[in-house]
Amino acid sequence: MLNWIKSIAAIATVALVSACGGGDDSPHPANIVQTAQANAQFSILVEAVTAAGLGDTLSGAGPFTVFAPTNDAFVKLLAELNVTKAALLANKPLLTAVLTYHVVPSQVLKAQVPAGKAIKSVQGDIFKVDVKGTDLVITDGRNRSSKITATDILTSNGVIHQIDTVLLPADKTIVQTAVASAPEFSILVEAVTAANLAGTLSGTGPFTVFAPTNAAFAAALTELGLTKAQLLANVPLLTKVLTYHVVSGRVLKADVPVATPITTVQGETFTVSAAFAITDKRSRVANIVATDVLASNGVIHVIDKVILPAP
Repeated sequence: MLNWIKSIAAIATVALVSACGGGDDSPHPANIVQTAQANAQFSILVEAVTAAGLGDTLSGAGPFTVFAPTNDAFVKLLAELNVTKAALLANKPLLTAVLTYHVVPSQVLKAQVPAGKAIKSVQGDIFKVDVKGTDLVITDGRNRSSKITATDILTSNGVIHQIDTVLLPADKTIVQTAVASAPEFSILVEAVTAANLAGTLSGTGPFTVFAPTNAAFAAALTELGLTKAQLLANVPLLTKVLTYHVVSGRVLKADVPVATPITTVQGETFTVSAAFAITDKRSRVANIVATDVLASNGVIHVIDKVILPAP
């Protein structure tokens, strides 16, 4: 079992519909594919698995965890992508990427789902699962949500969790995600471009970016006594400030170290409090106002003040 799989006791108390009791130790002769074939809700999923040539793989020894979209979930996806079922099933590369994104290469029961952590799929990208009230909700690579509606459907080679929305892997880098979030991050995008950092932040990474909003930049310009044009023209200062907002690696909210110096790409550190407030090298405080905006090469956390390295 992968190292990231840890028992999360709190999840065990969440009241979700369970299609098969997690404590059932009896043998399960049907594999994942056979179990899906026996459930009318998964008929489109079975068609998709067959069209992608994944039937033999998911009938193999495993173990696997499959987050299985229902027929209704696939119908929603077809409308979202504006394609027919026939067109989707004929697009084998897309179908394979999407289906393998729903598979984890180990058995992860409901009580073992690592809440808030990055979960790596067979496809290679990550998604996360959060506890929201009495629900377990997945956030996929495109920051779409899918509710887990039934859990722990045990099979001979793993487990199935039923979901109400088809998951999609990330299709935007950090920079593309910031551009798509305009106008909230338009000044940040201008600054990244002026500092010639767009190529770096569009690279493999992964990176964690603490992204100031336009309002945060406006306040920083007043504080520094600069116009936006003056800041964008001062490439050394701009580079120093921007790289102070970037941390190597993908650090989701659940993994942010509290009250511990966090080293940035710029080289200096800042700290994050239990209240999710950053204290920078000038003892200024910025609040983290949104977290875990996923991208193909990392994650963005939104902050309400530009943080500054030592003078």
